[in-house]
Amino acid sequence: MLKQVPNALTIARFFLIPFVVFFLVKDNYLLTFVFLTISGLTDVLDGFIARKFDLITNFGKLVDPLADKATQIAILTTLALKDIIPIWIIIIIFLKEFAMIAGASFLYGKDLVVSSRWYGKLATVLFYISIVSSLIVREFNLYSFDIYIYYLALFFTIFSLIMYFRAFYAQGYLKKENLQIQKH
Repeated sequence: MLKQVPNALTIARFFLIPFVVFFLVKDNYLLTFVFLTISGLTDVLDGFIARKFDLITNFGKLVDPLADKATQIAILTTLALKDIIPIWIIIIIFLKEFAMIAGASFLYGKDLVVSSRWYGKLATVLFYISIVSSLIVREFNLYSFDIYIYYLALFFTIFSLIMYFRAFYAQGYLKKENLQIQKH
């Protein structure tokens, strides 16, 4: 029973996305923050439980980052559609995610894994900080300082993409023997 708890928490994050987006569209920044916080807590909790009790699964390794990206992209898209952030920010995010998916697809079926690194995690954290900053700016009608955090997050997003592909090449993932599908 405990084995499924981390995966259930991950799946719960997908169900929280419509609530976050709904309240964001309705300009209810406080409830947007509450549901985004619940989503973040389930993310932390599922990772903690999975590592602490050695319940890491292939499903979790695949779906957990997908839940993170789905949440992030849904919120950023909504912010762009509401003209809170420039549309080109979400375009860059989509292009980066497309490149990462293409790279992951290339590695699928091979005994090769590119694990997450600090720079990828930092970019994600900075986007969440920028999103929360946008909510605070709108809720309290403050000076719009949040755009500068988005710029920093974008810098680290592009930096992380370059570093992942650099690691991809440096670790020899394009050697002829690594391009063949491993048979078990």
